[in-house]
Amino acid sequence: MAQRKSSPKKKSTARTDSELKGVSLLGNQNTKYPDTYAPEILESFPNKNPKSEAWTSFVCTEFTSLCPKTGQPDFARIYINYIADKKMVESKSLKLYLFSFRNHGDFHEDCIQKIADDLYNLMKPKYIEVIGEFTPRGGITIYPYVSLDNGSTRFKKIKDLRFSNYSPGKYTLELSRIY
Repeated sequence: MAQRKSSPKKKSTARTDSELKGVSLLGNQNTKYPDTYAPEILESFPNKNPKSEAWTSFVCTEFTSLCPKTGQPDFARIYINYIADKKMVESKSLKLYLFSFRNHGDFHEDCIQKIADDLYNLMKPKYIEVIGEFTPRGGITIYPYVSLDNGSTRFKKIKDLRFSNYSPGKYTLELSRIY
């Protein structure tokens, strides 16, 4: 009878319960959708590769908020790009968080700044940028852009470079593909 060689154990990529301790929304069947701005709904989990540099991008194609003056809805695509450090944002909590703007009255620029600040405060990423592409209302389209870095020389350079080269569609969809 041939003897089997034991194969080397593979490192498990599954998350442990302790790693997901603060993540309560994922898998929850009783999701409650917030009806007001809710930054407290954001959840994070440990980045298993904090020494690596990798972009994570989210695109929310159905973002809505309210005009603070008229109460009319504003519609946008929101792009979130970040390079994680020790934490990453959990996507279901991000979806519910972005949904919480639905009844929130704020100017486009303020919504994008809030999103960038809230995500930065949650994760403390190496770098993050948030771009809003709001649909035209009254013949004007507004594309606010916010970027933040962790203060290290490397990521400050990335921020400065991307900020100085920013133009609508540069880091999202080319304008010619939209209109």
